[in-house]
Formats: sequence, structure tokens, C-alpha cells
Amino acid sequence: MSIPVSKELFAEVAPGVQLCYQTFGSPGGDPLVLVMGLGGPMTWWDPELCTMLAEAGFHVVRYDNRDTGRSSRSRGRVSRTQLVRSFLGRGGRPPYTLSDLAADAFGLMDHLGWESAHVAGVSMGGMIAQTMAVDQPRRVRSLTSIMSTLGKRTVGWQHPAILPALIGPRAAGREAYVASSTRMWQLIGSPGFPNDDAKVRSRAEETFDRGVSASGVMRQMLAVLNQPNRSRSLAALRIPAAVVHGSADKMVHVSGGRATAQAIPGAELLVIDGMGHDMPAELFETLTDVIRRTADRAGQDAASHRSA
Repeated sequence: MSIPVSKELFAEVAPGVQLCYQTFGSPGGDPLVLVMGLGGPMTWWDPELCTMLAEAGFHVVRYDNRDTGRSSRSRGRVSRTQLVRSFLGRGGRPPYTLSDLAADAFGLMDHLGWESAHVAGVSMGGMIAQTMAVDQPRRVRSLTSIMSTLGKRTVGWQHPAILPALIGPRAAGREAYVASSTRMWQLIGSPGFPNDDAKVRSRAEETFDRGVSASGVMRQMLAVLNQPNRSRSLAALRIPAAVVHGSADKMVHVSGGRATAQAIPGAELLVIDGMGHDMPAELFETLTDVIRRTADRAGQDAASHRSA
């Protein structure tokens, strides 16, 4: 059976904010919003994984966050001094917050006519997904947080080896971006599921060609560094949730995933040996299964409430 895939489309989700998005699957499927992480365009949600999710019964939407890919660029200069101060807990107000990015996702849902949806997010996208569930819980049917954390500073830290690559100066141009991106994925990728270098390079080239913004990444990073500790607000959630994390994650230590699962009542925790801070093709079936069974729990919970 052929899975319907839309072309890349655009939605005005807030004044001056236009998101580029793409859908997979039938409109009759369960709505599923996929949220990508820091500096990552929607194409980092591999089309094969999106197709598998559509085959599992979802109507999937992936999109570029603001400041990423073909979506709108925001304003506001962020200095490396601000990043360092924020990293130390002494940062100022960011140009936008994770709640603003969550509101963008809700705006996309409005554009699609979705009153509510299942939500899955990766890294910063997991933080946005968690924020969506906290800010408007009635609109989030289920939550899957992947290689992410909950804003508590004592968990989910970065390995010291990657900090220079995160905040250091970057050369301009396509080749420089591809080279630095390839080095980063070598640092944070899954040691148990090594990526093919040619595939990593090809993805970096595609990412650059769709549009990258160094200042946009800085704005996103400042939003992440100034996020609140969601421990208490997540504890108030009453939706099905799953947390997936790699045991070898250098970008967000596995303690972040463990703390997130501990905070959300009834959350499933899946720690995958050898997984780093990426989504290897070998794990697409696992990710599809966990998102599907978490969504199915939402249906079961609704049925039990009706029968009570």
C-alpha cells in the first residue's frame, strides 16, 4: 500500500512566524506531531521512519521549527557571553522561549484542523513536546520524549568533550558546515549503531541546502538554557507518556531521560544500550512501536473513563 506524502507546505502559525511542514499518511489516521531538536530541520525525521509511523496508523506531520530549515527566521542577537552566562544559570531573557516554540506547534495543529494530537519530540523537540503537554494538556493525547530532559540542571548534562563544538565559532559556507556537522555527529552518534560517513555527509549537505541559520541556533540554544524545571508540572500530567533514551548519549546524559520518566506518572522508560544522540535506522521499528503503544494507551484510558 502506497503511503500518501504531501509536498512541503507552509502555515502561518503566529504573527511573523511561518512554518514549513510535510505530512505522511491518510488524514483519517491518528494525528501525530513530530518535533525536531536544536538546529535540526524536519528532514532529520527520516522519511522511512515517518512512513513506518504512517503505516502504523498515524497521520504524521513533521515541520521545521522557527529559525530552522525553510521556516521563518526570528530577530534578536545572542552572544556567546550570553550563552555562557545562561549555561551557568545567570542568563538574561531569550528572544523566545520553549513555550513560544510549543505555541508554534499548536498553531500548526490549528492550521491542520487538529484539536488534539499525539506528540513525539527529540532532544530540544522533546523539551518542546513536554512544554506542549504542560501548557495545554487537553490538546496532547500522548507524549513520547526521546533523548531529552526536563529542565532540571542536575540531570541531562552535556559531555565536556562536545562543549567546544557547541559554543565555539563556526566558519561560514557549505563545506565548513558539512565538515563541522560531520565531526559533531561523530562525537554524539550511537556507538552501538554507527552511521555511514557518506550518509552523514549527505544529510549535512541537504540540511545546509534547505537553509541553516547560525544566529537561529544561538536563539534556540538560549531558549533551552533558560527553560524552567518542569519536574512539578510534569508530575501533574495525566496522559500516557513514554521516555526513550540512549545509554551512550553525550549530548543529553541518560539521567535526563530517567528524571523525565520519574516525573511523569505512569510513564514508560526505555533505555537503549549503544544508542547515542541520534536515531539510527536499526531503531526505527523500536521507535515506531513505542510511539504506537503509547498512543494506544490514550485510547484505552479514554475507554476506561467512559465505562467508569
